[in-house]
Amino acid sequence: MKYYDLFDFNGIGYEKLFHHKDWRVAVLNYIDELDIDKLLYVEAHNQTDEVFVLLSGTCHMFFAEEKDGRVQSFDVLSLEPLKVYKIPAGIFHTHTLSKDAKLLIVEEENTCPENSPRIYMNAEEKASLIKAFEGYIHEV
Repeated sequence: MKYYDLFDFNGIGYEKLFHHKDWRVAVLNYIDELDIDKLLYVEAHNQTDEVFVLLSGTCHMFFAEEKDGRVQSFDVLSLEPLKVYKIPAGIFHTHTLSKDAKLLIVEEENTCPENSPRIYMNAEEKASLIKAFEGYIHEV
């Protein structure tokens, strides 16, 4: 008799481990496109909440205040390991990961580009993101 299924992912980037009915569990490991200087956009999930659990390494979450389709400002949060962070539907966000990071993500299976608008940052918004990050790091 088989008592459990085992899932693991140690590759680069995002990998859905499994889904059940309306939800899925995935792992996000470091990928260079999540370096602060390579972030291109923030996104929201209009129909779904999203849950993050930092398993190892470092993750900085950026929350974007949006107005008329443009980013107005950023708030920064450093995730603490093994704590559960729920990002409600409609909140624009992005994140950076350290090279040793492993992030568990739980979200509804229908989280997809069709219900996840993106705001691609212009040079001014990108500078604001980096300034928020540098200010946050100096405070910590």
